[in-house]
Amino acid sequence: MSTTDHPTTALAPAAAADLTGRTALVTGAASGIGAAIARALAGQGAHVIAADRDDAGAREVADATGGTPWTVDLADLDALARPPADGAIDILVNNAGIQRVSPIEEFDPADFRRIITLMLESPFMLIRAALPHMYARGWGRILNISSVHGLRASAYKSAYVAAKHGLEGLSKVTALEGGPHGVTSNCINPAYVNTPLVQHQIADQAKLHGLAENEVVEKIMLTESSIKRLVEPDEVASLALWLVSEHAGMVTGASYTMDGGWSAR
Repeated sequence: MSTTDHPTTALAPAAAADLTGRTALVTGAASGIGAAIARALAGQGAHVIAADRDDAGAREVADATGGTPWTVDLADLDALARPPADGAIDILVNNAGIQRVSPIEEFDPADFRRIITLMLESPFMLIRAALPHMYARGWGRILNISSVHGLRASAYKSAYVAAKHGLEGLSKVTALEGGPHGVTSNCINPAYVNTPLVQHQIADQAKLHGLAENEVVEKIMLTESSIKRLVEPDEVASLALWLVSEHAGMVTGASYTMDGGWSAR
């Protein structure tokens, strides 16, 4: 049989990702990328659980999207063993993160451990809790918001780079195990995104590099990108929306860069 003889399945237009009846858990949902993804998923019919340690922010996003807030410190691994909805999560977006910028010899070990816990162990715990329901339904989508730093390193970010590299591996293992059960697992790898997390780095970067704060974005954050601007949260959300749609049913174990050409070097 030639490749042209294989039957095809008709799909709706690419812009449509009908998520009616799906429950999505988005971590770090109170602001930035998480809030943008929560809005995008809810806009296509998903019931969104907005998870964040920022109670007011989680409630605001949940109210705006008709979802459910989950006030939780994602570094508290015991709290993640049984997420809301009794683990009946169809779409899991591991997005929460923090950053510390410091030379290795000055890096606080407690900060290193917290970043690894929040950005690697926490996703593992949530994936572990969500997979039984996804397997039972024969469908699931796991999105791990990684970074260009999951593919490339930068000085002074040992914990962040280590966590994101680990997340890449976890995502690929999840893809291999989940594929036979209809579950996909992918990473999105943006460069610097216009979020509070990035804005809070500017003072630290200025101190480390001996620059004025207004020089940091141009001379540090955008130096490796051929497109000289920050990524917007809604751009990341648009890719996330495609990856959870039926159009991406054969996309798994992948890392989608959105880095303005940084990783092309």
